[in-house]
Amino acid sequence: MILILIVVVFAIAGFAVSRTLKSKFKKYSQTALQANLSGAEIAKLMLADNNISDVQVLSVEGQLTDHYNPANRTVNLSPDVFYGRNAAAAAVASHECGHAVQHATSYTWLNLRSTLVPIQNSASKILNIVLIASLFGGFALGLPYEWVGFIVVGAYSVMTLFTIVTLPVEFDASRRALAWVKTRNIVTPEEYGMSKDALKWAAMTYVVAALASMATLAYYIFIFFGNRD
Repeated sequence: MILILIVVVFAIAGFAVSRTLKSKFKKYSQTALQANLSGAEIAKLMLADNNISDVQVLSVEGQLTDHYNPANRTVNLSPDVFYGRNAAAAAVASHECGHAVQHATSYTWLNLRSTLVPIQNSASKILNIVLIASLFGGFALGLPYEWVGFIVVGAYSVMTLFTIVTLPVEFDASRRALAWVKTRNIVTPEEYGMSKDALKWAAMTYVVAALASMATLAYYIFIFFGNRD
């Protein structure tokens, strides 16, 4: 029952933040940049200013699907951002380039998150197997209850660590983006405020995810080990 409550509470929080983010993006997308630069042009300019010549700026399908891919060194922007000439597009495009700058400068937290990716993926698969097995046949894997507890808590600890490590990566990318668009005069003071607000709400999605993961981890620790002498 507690787990259901945690899921419901953070699902509502996540929905509220996501809805606010989309609302902010839509609102700030209606404000044309005085610099009249598209998101793609802003991205390429920021990469050039940071002496990054081996990263491509691509357009990908979807809405708010923007991301930086360190594996193939690409900044991927949704159509609204790639072609958009507004405060929202400027914020998102520069933020994703902030990740490219982190990669180029070997930013510690980004390196740590990249290291955790395969570990986190494995932990997620293990957790799913154990939880499904526990639902069908009462721990069908034949493992002692305590072992199951260690596996579940261990796997979820890795997943939680990943969400926590993601926070400084995202906040730093926004910091780099906002500093650059301001000093490069990409945005006016009013447009800067819009860009900052948009990135704040984007960051909140990661904050909610981290809090939800920590709450779920605490629940599992209590369930498996809370009643031990």
